[in-house]
Order: sequence, then C-alpha cells, then structure tokens
Amino acid sequence: MDPVTHMLTGACVGRAGLNRKTALATLTLVLAFEAPDIDSVFYFRDSIAGLQHHRGITHSLIGAPFMGAGVIALVYGFHRWRSSRQKIVAESASNATVPRLAPNWKLLYAYALLGSLVHLFQDFTNNYGVRPFAPFSEKWYSWDIVFIVDPIMLLAMFLALVLPGLMALITEEIGSRKPQLRGRGAAILALISVAAVILVRDFEHRRAVNALNARTYRSEDPLRASAFPQPINPFSWNGVVETQDFLEMVPVDSGSGDIDPQNMAIVRFKPEETPVTMAAKKSRLGRVYLDWAKYPLVTVEKLEGERFQVQFEDLRFDSVEGVVHHQRPPLAGYVVLDPQLRVEETFMGRPPQAAPKRE
Repeated sequence: MDPVTHMLTGACVGRAGLNRKTALATLTLVLAFEAPDIDSVFYFRDSIAGLQHHRGITHSLIGAPFMGAGVIALVYGFHRWRSSRQKIVAESASNATVPRLAPNWKLLYAYALLGSLVHLFQDFTNNYGVRPFAPFSEKWYSWDIVFIVDPIMLLAMFLALVLPGLMALITEEIGSRKPQLRGRGAAILALISVAAVILVRDFEHRRAVNALNARTYRSEDPLRASAFPQPINPFSWNGVVETQDFLEMVPVDSGSGDIDPQNMAIVRFKPEETPVTMAAKKSRLGRVYLDWAKYPLVTVEKLEGERFQVQFEDLRFDSVEGVVHHQRPPLAGYVVLDPQLRVEETFMGRPPQAAPKRE
C-alpha cells in the first residue's frame, strides 16, 4: 500500500484504544506501520537496486522484530529528548504539564511488532506482492485484491481522524462536556470499513478469477489466469490469461460475470527466444526483473548502429485501456545492447528512445 494508508492505519489503530494503555502509543504505531518501507533507500542507489531490494528483508517475518526494535529505538530517543525539554520547562514554570501515562516499553515493542506485521499484510493484499520468507526464500506472494492506493480506505481513515477534532471544536464552542475517549468510535468504524473493503474485494476477486478460468481463448485452455484490481470499482478487474502461445489482457466485470463485454481484449503473443533476448535476460536488470515479474513480456526494438533495446514489462500492471491509448507500460525495464550483445545501459522507467510499439 501507499505510505499514507500505512500511517493512517497506524493512527486509527492507536486511537481505537491502544493509546489508552501507554504513552507514545500512537507515535509508535504510526512509525511502525510505515517502517518496513525504509528499504526504499535503495532507490537512491539506482532503480534496479530499488526493485531488487524493495519489499525484501524489511517486509519479511524474520525482519519484523528488527523493524519493531528500530522503531522503539527511535521513539526512545524522542522520549529522552522530550523529557529533557520538559525538565527545563518544569524548572522555569511551576505549572508545567507532565504526561498522565508513562511509557510501557515492553508494550510499545509489541505495538511496533504488530505494526510491522500488519504492514506486510497490507502490502500482501495488492498485486505488487511481498517476500515474507526472505532471505530464506525469495518467492513473491500477492493476494491481488486491493489497488496500491485505495481511495475508499484513505477516505474512511482520514475522516475518522479529522472529524472528531472538528466536532470537539463545535462542542467546546457551545460549552458541552468533552468526551473522555474522543475519536475512538470513529477510528473503530474506519478500521471496520477497511476490513469490509478487503472482504468484498476478496469475494469479487475470486468470482473474476473463476470466470476467467471457465472459458477457452482462441481454442486454447488457460494455463493460469489472474485478475488485478482497479482503484475504485470493486467489480472491475484487469484480467490476464496465459495460454501455451500467448497472453491475453481482458477486462472482467465480476458483478455480472461478463468477460470483455465491450470486445476490447488484447492478445500479446509470446515472442521467440533469440540471442538478443537471452543476452538481455542475463543482464542485472533482466535477472532482477524476471525474478519479480508475474506475467513478464520481453520485446525487442532495433536501434541505429545494429544496437538493440529490449523492453521488460509485467502485464499485471498494464491494462487494455493503457494499450489502446498508447500509454507507456508501467514499471517497465529496458536493456540496451551493442552489436556484440554486450550490455550498454540498463534502466527502469521512461526510455531515451521511443518505447517499442505496442500491438
């Protein structure tokens, strides 16, 4: 999921009641729910290192306790700094305030561990996936039910955190009594809404996959089929079907069970393996990309000077609409080879030359 969703979830979990048990609970939960994404620092090295290490050890079961410990170390440092500041204020003002709750560090570590594990679960729900058993196994797992940025989840949690504060201002204006657990009910309701979105999407996802597997494609049975979510409509899915000879991208309406109701399906034939594609697959980018991709497609464009540009794309992030509108494939990688098939350049994202034409 996106970082904002992770942090909002941590804030809602804290406000739902965990912040009543110890000081610094909400801060710990917000940081812990986002902590595994610290591996994004690898993108500062280069985009291939980012792809290789993102959602690796920091997103694993064995890494979660260390992520929790790192969060606690950071929170402890903040606590010591704030305590020293409060001591200075207390010496100069007799009415200095002190926290009503002292930090329970064992409980805070449990919260930090919870946050890291829930982060893994949230990332597992989308189609990018996680490697929960790294470093012992680099196999990717994904549920494919929630888009990486889900507007419904974001809105529910944002309102749960903001509206109670606005209501408190109104009640203070009219002189009403302040509730002791302000915002707790809204936070619980938001978390229930998030769980409901996951359950509904799981049900619709299974319907979409079953519909894709229940038919043949150009007289060929599917070897495998997947349905990938779109951001808002829980009944609209991007289907990808692999057969012996081709990959087919097809829209699916899980509500009605219709596959490609507007006849927009796009067939991508599996390209022939050549010395060019083999050389590109052996490159650093090729190895990392193919380890991560679920529905990889490798295409070749000939450049000037007998050079080649090999494009790696993963159809789980593409869509029929994107191909129809000639949009560049998202999360694509490129390898440029010289006439002797030696690697000249590798990169992720927009190529310097025009992207290969998409049929």
